[in-house]
Amino acid sequence: MVLLNHLQCIVSERFRYTRLANNLKQDSLAEAVQKKLRNAPRSIPPMFFYDHVGSQLFEEICSLPEYYQTRTETAILRAIRYELSRYLHEQFRLVELGSGSSVKTRCVLDSLQDAGAGSEYVPIDISDALESGAGSLLDDYPKLRITGIVDTYEHGLSIVRHMTNSPNLIIFLGSSLGNMSASESISFLRTIRVSMKDGDLLLLGLDLDKDVATLEAAYNDTQGVTARFNLNILHRLNRELNANFDVSKFSHYAPYNKSEKRIEMYLKSEKDQSVDIPGANTTLYLKKDELIHTENSQKYTIPHIQTMADSVNLKIKRIWHDATKKFSVTLMST
Repeated sequence: MVLLNHLQCIVSERFRYTRLANNLKQDSLAEAVQKKLRNAPRSIPPMFFYDHVGSQLFEEICSLPEYYQTRTETAILRAIRYELSRYLHEQFRLVELGSGSSVKTRCVLDSLQDAGAGSEYVPIDISDALESGAGSLLDDYPKLRITGIVDTYEHGLSIVRHMTNSPNLIIFLGSSLGNMSASESISFLRTIRVSMKDGDLLLLGLDLDKDVATLEAAYNDTQGVTARFNLNILHRLNRELNANFDVSKFSHYAPYNKSEKRIEMYLKSEKDQSVDIPGANTTLYLKKDELIHTENSQKYTIPHIQTMADSVNLKIKRIWHDATKKFSVTLMST
């Protein structure tokens, strides 16, 4: 399939991917600056965290002692391996939103193999790190064919709609849905639902609400890796849009908003300052303590998950969680 504004890359006989042209990705970053960063309340969409450096830093975050999410979700996926396989059969294709850590992908591929499937994997990720992450699976799964899509999730799902009629197991792990606002998350679940045909399944990982101390520690680690991850977006603006952010004049700020049940992540200006961003034809004037919003991380309850599924006409087949109810994995169908 030839896709407008995409480059076709063949890595090997079993691994190919399509990538959105670089100039279009840069235009979208400049557009985000003009629409979101230029005027108060200032923000930068979290999709721009994941350049090469940001993706590496996020992998570091996932192994931090305070960051319970990744190890807890992985433990759930390992524990449900055989139970999940009973919902699958030999024709299923695995579609992953966010290629992420191959550890969790392997857990699901193992369930597919137990069901006699697992021969086709379609990771969708805006980050160019998709190539190395997905490619690492080839040696351990010798029958696996990979068709990667380096693009937004929405565009990637539109491509998946035009693939062959095999049923899809779509996985969206890591509580990434929680990075969206409440309205955006429902809209995105609808986008997933529209892309699903009869027989398709969605496996959704969501972080559950819990005590404030545990939540805030997860986003304010003692090693400062999350701070570097957050600040890296300013380095990216410097690199890609020729901005002149002095990153030392900003700090990482990530409190828990109890009324909204979410962590809110910001970059805080440590002094009055101005910043030029030539690649977006923008100059910013920031006051001391002014905040730039970079990400939300919504926390969920089981009733909330049920309500979301109902609102987009998805049926919950099973909800799994760990013994302490820190994290959940939900299987949904059309």
